[in-house]
Amino acid sequence: MPQLDLDLWLNQDLVKRQNRLKSEFLFLFESIGNHFENEFLQAVHPQSKGKKISKGNDLLGFPYQVLDLIRDFSPESGINIRYLNWFGHGFFLFLIFGHKHQRMKEQWLERGFSFSLSESPWDYPEMILQKKHTGKFSEIPGNEARLQVWFKPISIQSDFQINLNLLTEEIKKVAEILLLPLERKKE
Repeated sequence: MPQLDLDLWLNQDLVKRQNRLKSEFLFLFESIGNHFENEFLQAVHPQSKGKKISKGNDLLGFPYQVLDLIRDFSPESGINIRYLNWFGHGFFLFLIFGHKHQRMKEQWLERGFSFSLSESPWDYPEMILQKKHTGKFSEIPGNEARLQVWFKPISIQSDFQINLNLLTEEIKKVAEILLLPLERKKE
């Protein structure tokens, strides 16, 4: 039978430190979400369902937090911009698209994104830890009628304002690319 680590369990300083860090990341996510009005998200994707923060305590035994922007997960035409903060593993920007958005492969590769080769769009351990992804255009499968996932790691700093600026700028860059086809339709 396993022994309970009572010293760890009663280590109030460690628990408080971890909880404070979780709260600081949640505040960062709230600040990013508040930076982008729902009208902006709807301009990028008219079917936007807004923003949502989610959290959990056990992704392979580690806590995680997620910020979703747009939140349309339709396998055909959906768009979602996701930040994943996975304690012990890193901070990542995920782009989740329906298969109609395949035409933008080169733009994502040029901006440092990798294409997930995982069967599931939610299998982060496989994508990140098992490195089931590619950064080569020739290895990206074509015309699969399922959600397509692009992602890249983001280097987080200790300074809140630097992170807020960096992370909001990343979303603005993604939005610019997504708005390009809409601008062409208007011409």
